[in-house]
Amino acid sequence: MAPVLEAVPNFSEGRDPDFLDEAVRVASLCGVDVLDRSMDPDHHRAVITLVGYPEDVEEAGVRLGFLARDSIDLTKHTGAHPRIGAMDVLPFVPLAGCSMALAVQVARRAGKRLSQGGVPVYFYGEASDPPGRGLAALRAGGFEALQGDLPTDRLPDLDGGREGLHPTAGGVCVGARRVLLAWNVWVRGVSVEELRPLAKALRERNGGVPGLRALALALPGRGAVQLSMNLEVVEKRDPMAVFEKVETGVTALGGEIEGTEVIGMIPETLVLAAAGDRLRLFEPRPERLLPVGVARHLSARTDADLAAVLSWLGTRESETPEEIQRAARRLAGRSRYESSPSERA
Repeated sequence: MAPVLEAVPNFSEGRDPDFLDEAVRVASLCGVDVLDRSMDPDHHRAVITLVGYPEDVEEAGVRLGFLARDSIDLTKHTGAHPRIGAMDVLPFVPLAGCSMALAVQVARRAGKRLSQGGVPVYFYGEASDPPGRGLAALRAGGFEALQGDLPTDRLPDLDGGREGLHPTAGGVCVGARRVLLAWNVWVRGVSVEELRPLAKALRERNGGVPGLRALALALPGRGAVQLSMNLEVVEKRDPMAVFEKVETGVTALGGEIEGTEVIGMIPETLVLAAAGDRLRLFEPRPERLLPVGVARHLSARTDADLAAVLSWLGTRESETPEEIQRAARRLAGRSRYESSPSERA
């Protein structure tokens, strides 16, 4: 099976829909599929999710980094979300048939190319040396805290030929990681000052939930308060248990949860956990999800068809057997009843 790699670039631009349209266009030209796009004016941040062959995903990530470099000026940027770069983070996530080692290789190649384009690069997650570097320390204080001489503990891994960060595009954090759940819980009846101790208590680094990062944010444009969270390695976590902790804490403060917003694609772990809890399912296993079963079937079928075609090619026969024609049509995504434009002419 051909490996599938995901990238989830985050941009420090949440108020110009034309930028997001252009980012999607640039990514699509690289042969990847853009699965999701979102933009938030209070966070002043945009996120797109793309998948494809590793080399195509790498190319898209690099081109998007240069688009952000040339389009976004952080000296004029204000927003609720922490950031140090125009393209602030570029994580690569191994999916079907893709290893973490391959994702790390792609991250390091992409980081090198971005630095050659004048953007300093910090590696994080599995792509850092040693692996496991977190984003919170890298982005503490934001772009403004890294103006002038950089602190000795925050020198970039690749300096982009500069003494400091890029004057308008900052730096970029390039990483390799597992699937995570990025979600915002909207809260009413509680001030952001009241919500901050709850966010602090929930964070892993403060002895809270393993793999959880949490921030309490005020969204002045909408007069709202939000608990913004990332739950790492989500397939090994219990998102509903986290949600229950949030709900209990918000209720204790006298507030209530208005709703939950997932950024990017929704991991099946979240949906399955919610359904299993609410419906008290006896066997809430991920492999029982219909999309998972269909994906497994398609993967196996593609492998079999490809093996059949390659085996026939190795025989160098002059005529193509019908079963090989069928396999080739399936690999091309065409029905046996479809004909090419030249066949119809």
